[in-house]
Amino acid sequence: MCPVPDDADRRHPATTRDRGGSLLQSPWLLALAFVVVHARLVHEAINWQYTIYGDVTLYEWWARHGIDTGQWPVLDYAWVYPAGALAPVVAPSLVTDDLLGYEILWTAMIVALNAAAVVLLVRSTPRGTLGAWWWLLFLLGLGPIFLGRLDGVVAPMILAALVLARRHPRIATAVATAGAWIKIAPGAVVVAIAATRRSWRDLSRAVVVPGAIVSAVVVGLALAGGAGTRALSVFGEQGARTLQAESVAGSWFSVARWWDPGVAIDYNNEIFTYEFQGDAARTVADALDWLLPLVVVALAVLTLWAARRHPERAYEILLLSAAAQLVALIVFNKVGSPQFVAWIGPPVAVALATLPAGRALRAWWPPALGIVLVAYGTYLVYPVAYGPFLEGATWMIVVEALRNLALVVLMAGAVWRVARLGAARIA
Repeated sequence: MCPVPDDADRRHPATTRDRGGSLLQSPWLLALAFVVVHARLVHEAINWQYTIYGDVTLYEWWARHGIDTGQWPVLDYAWVYPAGALAPVVAPSLVTDDLLGYEILWTAMIVALNAAAVVLLVRSTPRGTLGAWWWLLFLLGLGPIFLGRLDGVVAPMILAALVLARRHPRIATAVATAGAWIKIAPGAVVVAIAATRRSWRDLSRAVVVPGAIVSAVVVGLALAGGAGTRALSVFGEQGARTLQAESVAGSWFSVARWWDPGVAIDYNNEIFTYEFQGDAARTVADALDWLLPLVVVALAVLTLWAARRHPERAYEILLLSAAAQLVALIVFNKVGSPQFVAWIGPPVAVALATLPAGRALRAWWPPALGIVLVAYGTYLVYPVAYGPFLEGATWMIVVEALRNLALVVLMAGAVWRVARLGAARIA
């Protein structure tokens, strides 16, 4: 039964709303929600143990093999990740020497990084609690995959970098560059910050110098460890791959399974993933290899143009640009792993927390809802029904295709918004 409002609430309906608003602003309630959401994610991660922690098992092997034999990724052989990824991969193994202990410490590290990013969001923005509530909803929709991949490390770094970009672009660039040396996606934030600088001097101070310092430290340490040209080997490791089964570009091949039994998904034993095989899939994958960087450059140019025309809206343009580029890194990516969706939540959370009330803030609510639905669709595909998806179950092919279509729409919407801001006569 619904409670009946008393006479005071009838006379003053705003009173009830104010109480609800004050409750949602409570840091204690937000902290409780953070604990509950992450407890839920950890519980699901345990239930989907092999599916979620499969990559973490590989991380632990790399770290343990290095400690036991002295043979390290990047330093002694080519790796699929940038050199900086060694830091989070090795860190848990310095405290424990068994797989279960590594998984527990890995999970604790992800949760701690996310907690730090949420605290920064709440304390450094006008409506941080609003952004934090949405971020928790997004993570709840995405599910436990957030805990079982390196993307759980870089997503909080993207969130922190976007918050810091508002007033401390140099620190933001340093954080995003460090994240890009773990997994490339945070580099989109660096590009967005660079494209919204007002002058060459500002660009140098805010982007070039801090980015170069962080990169010099990472590459310098790798070279000192004997990496040689392997310090940059990640940029050549993806070339032999074809379309991953759940990639956006793979949607056509996935749907084509309804009428073409010749469309095949095979397991790649070298990189432990499922891919579409055949000449057509290879052609599309090769095209994406050169199309993706072209799209990033085009978005950077669009951002530069919009920010030069309306510098007073530079931060909003920065957030839109980061969102567009991060979604583009999924849409035009031949890999398209489900955990990549973790990248696209931070720009929305920060926008909801920072942009002034009005049309600018209202414009973010439709994509905020869309991204939560994309996150939940991703959760349904992986881990809930990945087996049926691979087997060609009709309902899962539809879910995956709709999720991928939504990503394309979200990217197009962000690009359109940047272009509209740039073309506006009055900011």
